[in-house]
Amino acid sequence: MTSIDPDPVFGDAASSDAIELVVVPRTVDIGGFTVRRALPTVKRRMVGPFIFLDQMGPGELALGEGLDVRPHPHIGLATVTYLFDGEIVHRDSTGVEATIRPGDVNWMTAGRGIAHSERSSPEFRHRANKRTVAGLQTWVALPKDHEETPPQFHHHDSAALPEIEDGGAKVRLILGSAFGATSPVETFTDTIYAELLLQPGASVPIDAAHIERALYLYEGTIEIGGDVFEGSQLLVLRPGDPITVMARTPVRALLVGGAPMDGPRHIWWNFVSSSKERIDQAKADWKAGRFDKVFGDEKEFIPLPD
Repeated sequence: MTSIDPDPVFGDAASSDAIELVVVPRTVDIGGFTVRRALPTVKRRMVGPFIFLDQMGPGELALGEGLDVRPHPHIGLATVTYLFDGEIVHRDSTGVEATIRPGDVNWMTAGRGIAHSERSSPEFRHRANKRTVAGLQTWVALPKDHEETPPQFHHHDSAALPEIEDGGAKVRLILGSAFGATSPVETFTDTIYAELLLQPGASVPIDAAHIERALYLYEGTIEIGGDVFEGSQLLVLRPGDPITVMARTPVRALLVGGAPMDGPRHIWWNFVSSSKERIDQAKADWKAGRFDKVFGDEKEFIPLPD
């Protein structure tokens, strides 16, 4: 999905020693569809390889209308789309068309350059009811030795993702290894991405195996070390400290993080790179039409911003 300005705001750390920073996402309305951006922010550009985190919706679309994110480019990153509700049709310049539904994972490696679009299907636009879309769009920066890797796309059905249940706590492992399980989605660096679903009174331990970690509270109220937090917030956890998350209400939260990236990254529009010059080249390539066209969506595109 194309990036949306402005940046989010940040808050001070809570009194709990386990929380390093609290980020309050900035809310943006794009044609009746709400987006909340938690990364990047002024005080925290990345958590592990995650350089971008948007909450999409939940938004109810009018009859006959839908999402229409026109073809746009990416370099130097992988996009990870995960839905809680609705569906999105992905098309890209490698020739892939795939429909993502709740619990599925779309992993698109941009590498040296890819263009894609995200739209609602005609069937979804004309449903009699339940035209809601909700989920998370995240970007994972690629390590320097993979920034120019060939573009590719992988779809993983919901049934392929491990689920771990313990009483009123359920964990769905989207990326990486944790909670005694491993996701089938291949990543380029040490990465953790998991969905936590907690009933009131349930708790889940988060160990310190991954150096950088953050908890995005999508909905509900949680307690960590005696401090109480409500959605929507990104809680950046202090490295090296295991914590326990306890739910006071029904909770949906996302754990993201992994190993620190191998150096800083520049981000401009939909481009991520360790080199400003490489981003300048991507700008020129998109403006000149040198990216490959999106299969089945060749007529429209998002122009390079001024």
